[in-house]
Amino acid sequence: MINCSTDVQFLKLNYGKVTKKDRCDTNKHGSVLIWITGLPASGKSTIAHELEHRLFLKKIRAYVLDGDKIRDGLNKNLGFSAADRKENLRRAGEVAKLFVDAGIVTIAAFASPYTFDRSMVRKLFDEGEFIEVYLKCDIKVCESRDPKGLYKKARLGEIQNLTGVSDPYEAPSNPEIILETGKLSINESVNIIMKYLEEKILMSS
Repeated sequence: MINCSTDVQFLKLNYGKVTKKDRCDTNKHGSVLIWITGLPASGKSTIAHELEHRLFLKKIRAYVLDGDKIRDGLNKNLGFSAADRKENLRRAGEVAKLFVDAGIVTIAAFASPYTFDRSMVRKLFDEGEFIEVYLKCDIKVCESRDPKGLYKKARLGEIQNLTGVSDPYEAPSNPEIILETGKLSINESVNIIMKYLEEKILMSS
């Protein structure tokens, strides 16, 4: 026979006793989502991983959610249509929300070309938890880098729906940070983000 009183006790234990504040207090820093958006080859993944490394050296718990890695695993069933891009970002946003709740400074590197989709992710977070970083870079500079050969393939018609070529990119109108990555070095770009974070998540120097 089921012991009802024991059942009630177990049900009560289903509610977590450790809060986000508890985790942040243990970590000795706050947690936010740094959402890096920009054209392909504007420097998103490069800056994201350099930022992660810089935070790691300061003993800040940080993790990169890279667009390619998410698509290779969690979102490998999605393509690059507008609907699939939206679902890709919705899932990525929900994962990022869990990471932030866990007390981790989360860095997301996604082209995320549509304003509506980025706003959808922002709405998942409390005020101040979503930091939009726009990598403002001329498409000619991006195309000259083209580490994956995406622009070349798009110009030849070998791939479809490439942001900036066959698909639009809607630049953020009011991001927290703008980095002109055609002019700034990687270190200069990361320094700007670090300075912002020092004020926002109370990092110790």
